[in-house]
Amino acid sequence: MATNIGIARKDREAIAKQLSRLLADTYSLYLKTHSFHWNVTGPQFNSLHAMFETQYNELWLAADEVAERIRTLDMFAPGSYSQFAKLSSIKEEAGVPEWKVMVNQLVEGHEIAAHTARAAIKVADKAGDEGTADMLTGRLKAHEKTAWMLRSLLK
Repeated sequence: MATNIGIARKDREAIAKQLSRLLADTYSLYLKTHSFHWNVTGPQFNSLHAMFETQYNELWLAADEVAERIRTLDMFAPGSYSQFAKLSSIKEEAGVPEWKVMVNQLVEGHEIAAHTARAAIKVADKAGDEGTADMLTGRLKAHEKTAWMLRSLLK
């Protein structure tokens, strides 16, 4: 059965392409945040360990929301590490940096994801896809707020 939600297939494809980038950024940021949760040390251990757990749980749920929106548009969501590596703008961290570097990397990651969400909003708005734009606005606000909260730890 053909998808008939009022958005042309070419527009759904363009939106899904942008959403796939956000999904890759979200998953990459989730993985990095979870790793930092496991490996953080130092005087901020308790607060950062708990904060990172809250953040990676939020990112996990966000990844599902973004992937399901891609499927709602009748496109397939990327779901492999190799696909995410090609699509994500967030740099991988293979080591265990000290806590301030962790926080800096997470600030940068959330800012990158905010840029990705903002670009996707423009594509969704152009296509008249209010559902995607609404979801993306929520994601944008979440990434901006998390970046602010993390950045505040460094002052």
